[in-house]
Amino acid sequence: MNETSPDAAPGRIVLLTTSHRVAPGLLSWPAWQVLRTADAVLCADGAHPQLPYLREAGISVAEASPAAQELVDLCAGGRTAVVVATGEGEPALTDGLARLAGSGRVRMPELELLPASYDLPGARLLDLVQVMDRIRVECPWSSRQTHQGLAKYGIEEAYELVEAIEAGDREELREELGDVLLQVVFHSRIAEEHPDAPFSVDDVAGGIVTKLIHRHPHVFGDERAETPEDVKEHWLRTKAEEKRRTSVTEGVPLGQPGLALAAKLASRARTAELDVPLPRGEGIGYELLALAVRAEADGVDPEAALRAAARAYRDAIRATEGVPAAGGRSEAAFGEKPDTVEE
Repeated sequence: MNETSPDAAPGRIVLLTTSHRVAPGLLSWPAWQVLRTADAVLCADGAHPQLPYLREAGISVAEASPAAQELVDLCAGGRTAVVVATGEGEPALTDGLARLAGSGRVRMPELELLPASYDLPGARLLDLVQVMDRIRVECPWSSRQTHQGLAKYGIEEAYELVEAIEAGDREELREELGDVLLQVVFHSRIAEEHPDAPFSVDDVAGGIVTKLIHRHPHVFGDERAETPEDVKEHWLRTKAEEKRRTSVTEGVPLGQPGLALAAKLASRARTAELDVPLPRGEGIGYELLALAVRAEADGVDPEAALRAAARAYRDAIRATEGVPAAGGRSEAAFGEKPDTVEE
């Protein structure tokens, strides 16, 4: 091992990292400053996407992968060396520099990690889109799926998300949110292939952005909202204007679970200040309708209330059987079904 002179200025090593999710060449001002003033700029990957932009800016980049000691020697005399990190982050180099520093026999240069570009919030969504693109093309199962074939999974994932929320399991909540997000991206990818009316995940995101802005005039406009009730009033009014609906019942999906359907209809009628007498008839359906309407008026989700009671009933059954109480999550997890979409 070559030892540097104890009188030599230690110099500086800068490990420059960039995000592949940010367009090449869009670097931070500190990054451009250090690149322009460095005595040497090195990159082990000759195909690194940043190199053409650096060279176009007049920065000389050597395609080299120096060992730790070689890089320390390069910085002797107060020189600055910048290493443009590859996608792996140069673990061999950083491990070597750590060993040298730990040996106590080498006067180390100043070591600096400089992020040259940063991921914005939501940047990993770009990775998800890219992964979905590849799966759609290369996976024998995913490449054959249709909106109709995936519809049942969307329902299942929504239920599993609700179950994770009610169980209070944070890790499960994160996973189930990912599964629901996968459904959105998967359907959007399939929609790109429609011969007459294609749309992409960007169209989906753009549409919901426009809708959110329009339905929140108290945030993005001049209207005021002091209470949640004010917000709901704004939302329903703008929604009615957008859809040009003639009835408050329009847009309520009739295929949802019965208690949820009854509660949604009751909510629409109450919000519109409609005094609608409940239909009378024989049978348990009308009794359940009355219970659902009463629950909604009391601010209770009848579906959630019934699920909670059903879980208590399940535990009572298991106790009678002498079986330990079950956990909060259903056994039929999305990833455990043999014929389902890959996670």
